[in-house]
Amino acid sequence: MLSSILLQATEAASSMGLAYGLAGVGAGLAAIGAGLGIGRIGGSAVEAIARQPEASNDIRANMILTAALVEGAAIIGLVTCMLVVFK
Repeated sequence: MLSSILLQATEAASSMGLAYGLAGVGAGLAAIGAGLGIGRIGGSAVEAIARQPEASNDIRANMILTAALVEGAAIIGLVTCMLVVFK
């Protein structure tokens, strides 16, 4: 009886270790994805402003809005991974 309890505790601990590892990988992927997305948004905005300087205010406003949406999605991914760790 004691051995079955210890076996169940060991299985739960090993699955939690896997959950922690995958939560770390998920948080890293969310951060990398947000960095790549915001970098691409910024680069495209600079190119667009170079082509049409008269539209720079509109392009800048759209760039900031889009970057905020990408950052929000990344934060949701990070919070989800943290919920796995601290549940």
